[in-house]
Amino acid sequence: MSEDEDIMDVSDSYEDAPSAKKNGRTSLLDSGEDFELLNDEDIDDAPPPLEDAGGGKGKSTDEIEKKNADPDPPVPVDEWLDVLGNDQLKKKVLEAGQGRDSRPQKGQNVKINLKTYLKDGTLVEEQHDLCFTLGDGDVIQALDLTVQLMEMGEKALIQTDAKYAYGAWGSQDPEVPPNAELSLEAELLEATDAPDLELLPPAEKISLASHKRERGNAHYQRGDYAFAVNSYSIALQITESSSKVDISAEEEDELMDVKVKCLNNMAASQLKLDHYDAALKSCVSALAHQPENIKALFRMGKVLALQGEYTEAIQTLRKALKLEPSNKTIHAELSKLVKKHSEQRGAEQAMYKKMLGNPSSSSGSTQKHKAKSSWGLSWKWLFGATAVAIGGVALSVVIAARN
Repeated sequence: MSEDEDIMDVSDSYEDAPSAKKNGRTSLLDSGEDFELLNDEDIDDAPPPLEDAGGGKGKSTDEIEKKNADPDPPVPVDEWLDVLGNDQLKKKVLEAGQGRDSRPQKGQNVKINLKTYLKDGTLVEEQHDLCFTLGDGDVIQALDLTVQLMEMGEKALIQTDAKYAYGAWGSQDPEVPPNAELSLEAELLEATDAPDLELLPPAEKISLASHKRERGNAHYQRGDYAFAVNSYSIALQITESSSKVDISAEEEDELMDVKVKCLNNMAASQLKLDHYDAALKSCVSALAHQPENIKALFRMGKVLALQGEYTEAIQTLRKALKLEPSNKTIHAELSKLVKKHSEQRGAEQAMYKKMLGNPSSSSGSTQKHKAKSSWGLSWKWLFGATAVAIGGVALSVVIAARN
């Protein structure tokens, strides 16, 4: 195992994550930031239907029909829209677009121009023709949610809390400080349907899956494990999709390598979320493709130990250690597990003795009693035999005298 892929360090790093030296912190960051997973209904900007308060008596039929035909008028320019209703993510139209029907749909590939500012107006980053898949977590959550509400050609200003941007840890690229509120200026340029995975050339499929996996790594690094699992799941769907185009053996191996890395990284994320059954399933799937994958064996051993299956966990870690005897992390984990298992067995034996009323001492007293009884029985036999012998001699003497 090469140094840059070694996950068996103290922090149990993930595959191909940015180095701690580059980002200035360890590769695993338990930030505790509350990143919310939002369903489609959470971003539906359609207002509830208006109830008749009794004031519509004098209205004409034409006015009522006109109102029913357009129940959701566009948000006026220069008016803030509270996207989530918590005043932490707001959107304002700067230039109107081509109408509601031109809004992009979740799963489409979109292209935008983007300027990112700090709250004090400092320009952090300017990006032209930024492309991403809407709803896949390819960008910060603020963009994923608000671009779905933009019309084609629209320019909008977005104000977001750190929770929906770079969180408590901030970012090195772009350079954003921790807990920073951001202002985003976005222009929607294009929205196209995602490519058919079955018709996608193998090289493009490998590149797309790798991109989704790397995005998962970024989520993992910030401690955003739920979003990391989502990105790895999307990458796995790409690697597992059927293909109607020719693919070489080398490309199949490369695609399989990406798949196993995603499964390993997903297991690490699921471990952080305490989803032990799901993590075990990911490890089993990875080992089904690569039975001697050390990372999968190591994580599987950890999952089994957390589930209390110490014997299986020890066997799994010993197998990993046999494949890489010099790995200190596996050594440490195995030693810790063996000691814990030994302590558990000792505690169980003490409990059983207590439940059975200390059977060892009672059995010892029984054996003593048996030994004592056997000695008493032996002396009785000895006295009896001596008496019989003396009686026999005396009888012989008497008979001899009479004769």
